[in-house]
Amino acid sequence: MCHGATEFPSALPADTLHLSVEFSNLTQLPAAALQACRRLRELHLSSNRLQALSPRLLAPVPGLRVLDLTRNELRRLPPGLFLASVALRTLVLRDNRLRDASARWLWGLRALGHLDLAGNQLRALPSGFFTGLRALSSLDLGHNLLETLPAGLLRGPRRLQRLHLEGNRLRKLGDDLLAPQPFLRVLFLSDNRLAAVAAGAFRGLRQLDMLDLSNNSLSSTPPGLLASLGRPTRDMQDGFDVSHNPWVCDEDLWDLCRWLHTNRHKMFSQNDTRCAGPEALRGRRLLDVKELGSP
Repeated sequence: MCHGATEFPSALPADTLHLSVEFSNLTQLPAAALQACRRLRELHLSSNRLQALSPRLLAPVPGLRVLDLTRNELRRLPPGLFLASVALRTLVLRDNRLRDASARWLWGLRALGHLDLAGNQLRALPSGFFTGLRALSSLDLGHNLLETLPAGLLRGPRRLQRLHLEGNRLRKLGDDLLAPQPFLRVLFLSDNRLAAVAAGAFRGLRQLDMLDLSNNSLSSTPPGLLASLGRPTRDMQDGFDVSHNPWVCDEDLWDLCRWLHTNRHKMFSQNDTRCAGPEALRGRRLLDVKELGSP
């Protein structure tokens, strides 16, 4: 059922499986809005003006599999909202105003596979935020205001394959954040403020096929940072990007330059991956520096 009214429909057929009330001016939902349609599988409420949700809203629909709340005005989620959502597979909260995350927001989402929190105002996340999300395979935290991430943030999911962290304010990436995720295949870290990446940050990511570190503040990398990625260990299927960083092409960067040359067939933006220093090499492509050797 699709609905475009400015008020949530008050009389829903009991056999409703798919409900869309989108691009309206809904500012609130009655606590018992879904009481009549207990077989509901998908609920789409994007592009409204919802500011808050009742903690009992989803209790009548334990079989709900998809919930889309994109482009609303939610500032927080009520604790216990998902306690009955044992079947929910996809949760989209993109482009809201979520800010102060609570570890209790996501309780109950044991089957959740895809979580989209991009485009909010999240500044920090509690270390146990994803603890119960054992089935999570795709997580989007892009375009928030995150400056740091707790080391144990990802210890809940066991088979995460896709992680979006682009467009935040991250300054460093530690050894422990990605360690629990050996099945990770896609990692986006572009458009942050990364100036340091720990030597073991990517250790154990044996299945990584895509890495984007472009548009950061990296001037060098520790030796061996990318040793487990690409050739000769394996071939990254979807490529990598380290362009638009202020690389200083001195002896500390030779390890990276050699790795780039070996894996140049999978390298995006080759002409935009250049030295910012020293002066003698300013503007030179990193791939050419490897071929030339030490200055």
